[in-house]
Amino acid sequence: MSNNNTKKKLSIRRLFILFALVILSCYAVYMYIKANEGINKYYDLKPWYGAYVDVTAKPLYGFEKVDAASNHKNVILSFIVASKNDPCEPTWGTYYTLDDANNELDLDRRIARFRQLGGEISVSFGGLLNEELALVCKDEEKLLSAYKKVISRYQVNTLDFDLEGNALLDQESLERRARVVSKLQRQEDNKMLAVWLTLPVATFGLTEEGAFALEIMLKNNVDVTGVNIMTMNFGNSKSENESMFSAAKRSVIEAHRQLGVIYNKFGITLGSNTLWKKIGLTVMIGQNDIPKEIFTLDDAKSINHFAKEKGVSRVSIWSANRDSACGDNYVNLRIVSDSCSGIKQEKHEFSKILSDGFANKLESNLAQVTLSETVEDIIDNPNESPYPIWNEKAVYLEGSKVVWRKNVYKAKWWTKGDLPDNPVLHSWQTPWELLGPVLPGEKPVSLPKLPENYYPDWDGKKIYNKLDRVMYEGEAYQAKWWTQGDSPEASKFDPDSSPWRALSVSEIEEILQSLKN
Repeated sequence: MSNNNTKKKLSIRRLFILFALVILSCYAVYMYIKANEGINKYYDLKPWYGAYVDVTAKPLYGFEKVDAASNHKNVILSFIVASKNDPCEPTWGTYYTLDDANNELDLDRRIARFRQLGGEISVSFGGLLNEELALVCKDEEKLLSAYKKVISRYQVNTLDFDLEGNALLDQESLERRARVVSKLQRQEDNKMLAVWLTLPVATFGLTEEGAFALEIMLKNNVDVTGVNIMTMNFGNSKSENESMFSAAKRSVIEAHRQLGVIYNKFGITLGSNTLWKKIGLTVMIGQNDIPKEIFTLDDAKSINHFAKEKGVSRVSIWSANRDSACGDNYVNLRIVSDSCSGIKQEKHEFSKILSDGFANKLESNLAQVTLSETVEDIIDNPNESPYPIWNEKAVYLEGSKVVWRKNVYKAKWWTKGDLPDNPVLHSWQTPWELLGPVLPGEKPVSLPKLPENYYPDWDGKKIYNKLDRVMYEGEAYQAKWWTQGDSPEASKFDPDSSPWRALSVSEIEEILQSLKN
C-alpha cells in the first residue's frame, strides 16, 4: 500500500511540474508574440512602387493629385540637405527651410491632401548636387535632432538616404551618419522606422564606395530595410550597343550577389529570395545624364518583368516630374530636363508600366527585422545538369562551363581550385562568371567528339613531337613539346607541366565541319 501511495504522490508531483512548464512555455510564446507585434518578416514584404519627386524643381510637380493615371500611391520627396548658412539645419535643396517650404510651396498642406487621398510619402536625404546633413553637421546630437525634425514635421516612417559624390567618399561622415541613424532607429518612437540606402552602381554591381557605405551601416547595427540601386548613368561599364535594360539587369544581379557577401561578413546569412526582397531599383526615365544612355518604354517593360520575376520589393523612377514628353519648344532632347523625359511618351506612361505588380503602400516595408536564415545546402545532380559539376582538382580553360549549387558558371580565364561561388565582393576577383540557374528539365549537354579512331591512340613507349595529336580515352590531345611516357590524363590536373593539352570545343567542331564538307 505504501509503495502505491508513493507512486501516486510522485505522479501528482510530476504532473504539477509538467503543468507549470507548459504554463511557462505558453507565457514565453505569448511574450515573444507581443514583443514582435507589428513586425513583418521579409517573406511578408509586399512590393511597392514609388516615384521620386523633386520638390524644388520648376514648374512645381503636383504630387498631391493622386489619380489612376499617375499610380503615385507612394512618393519619395527629394532632397533634404544641409543649409548653406547652418550645417545642421535641414532644407529642401538649400532653397527652403522646412518653414519656408510650407510658406512658399504650401508643402505641408499638399502632403496632407496627398494623404487624404490615400497616398504615402517618404523623404530622401542627400542627392548628388548638395551636401547631405551628416557630411557637414559634425555634432551628432544636432544631427540626430535634424533628422528627428524632418521625421516629426512630415510624420514619415520611411527614410531614404541617397548617397552620391562626397557623401560616399567621406568616411568620417559615413560613420557619423550610421551612428546617428542607428540611435534614431532604436528610439521608442521610431520602432517602425524603415531605412533605405540608395546607392550608385556600374554594370559590375555596387561600387567599392557603395559597398563600403552599406558595410558601415551594418557595422553600426542599422537594420537596413533595403538597398535601392540607381540603375542609370552607367558610363564606360556599359557596352556601346547594350540596352539600358541589359546594363541594369547585369548591375542588379551582381548587386544581389554582393549583398549576400556583405551580410555574411556581419554574421547574417540570407537566402536568395530574401536578398532579392532587400533590393530596390530606380531608373532614370528617358534621357540619362550621359547623352548616349536613353531609358526607353521597352526598357521599362523589361525591367518591370525582371523585377517581378526576381521578387524585388521596390521600384522607383527619377522622377515623377519628368514622366511626360517634352514640349515642341524644348529643342535639344539630349540635354536632360527636370520636367520631361526627352522621348515620345504619354503622360505618366513610365509610372503605369513600372508600377504594374507593385501596388502596395510604403507601410508594407515597415519594421522589417533582418534575421539570419538557415540556408539549405544544395547538392547538384549530374543527370539534371547541362554541364559537368565543378571539381576542385580539375583545370578549367577560358570559356569552360560548369554547374555548381544549381547555377551555371563560365570560366573567364584559366582556373583550378577556385570555388565558383566564392564570396568575393567584386566580380573581377573571381575567375568565374555566373550565367544563371540550371533550368527545370535540363539534361547534360553532349559535347562534340571526334570519331573514336580519328587520331592514333596514345602509346607510352612512343616519342611525340610538338603538335602531334593522339586519342586518349575517347578524347583528342595535342602535344605542346617533345614527350615520351607522359599520359595526357595528367593535363586535366596540372596543365602547366603537362606536355599535352586537350583540343578545344571549337577545334573539334572545326574538324567535324570539315568532315561534313
